[in-house]
Amino acid sequence: MDVRDKGILDLRGETLGTIHENSLEEEIFQNRTLRPILKFQNDLFIASFLNYINKHKNDFYKLSTEKKLLFIENAVQKDIKFRNALKGMIIAMFTIDEFNEYTKNSSQLNKRMMNLLIERLKDQVLLLEPVSLV
Repeated sequence: MDVRDKGILDLRGETLGTIHENSLEEEIFQNRTLRPILKFQNDLFIASFLNYINKHKNDFYKLSTEKKLLFIENAVQKDIKFRNALKGMIIAMFTIDEFNEYTKNSSQLNKRMMNLLIERLKDQVLLLEPVSLV
């Protein structure tokens, strides 16, 4: 293992979620790789989404919670440039072995990573409120 891979693994931390004997390869990759990366990069994803809404939808803060959740899902799923930027933030944290594993099944793993990221953003939608100064 080279210095970069070791550094990345040290930064990301441990596996998140349970891995069983009968876990699918995608589940193992999700829990060993994707979940720790998403947790580690969380602040960057929030900052990136805040930048996105400021550039594209200033009235995001006026939307109902339900519409905010839909907006998050649509932004990540349908805005290809934004989606690719988010995907790059995740893939950049892969080790070489993980990248090689990812390329074998990138379509299915992309779906998993984007769904996990959407859920993470949705769970934090209240953090995306504008700060009011008292």
